[in-house]
Amino acid sequence: MTLLLTTRDASAYLREKHGIKRAPITLEKLRTLGGGPAFRKLGVSVYYRPEELSEWAEGRLSRPLRSTSELPDHAA
Repeated sequence: MTLLLTTRDASAYLREKHGIKRAPITLEKLRTLGGGPAFRKLGVSVYYRPEELSEWAEGRLSRPLRSTSELPDHAA
């Protein structure tokens, strides 16, 4: 059986396992706006799967860099 995490537990998991600080309220906001980790609903409750949180966290990282000059130019 897959472990399901509450929003508060998902926030702690991201911080402890990946060093990504996302407050529970930020995860709630991302559920509305998009761009956050996949989540599940059971009635009115929201849950996250650890493997999907890890997948989201890894997807936020850039490719390995040796210099900031390797970053894409985002100048307008």
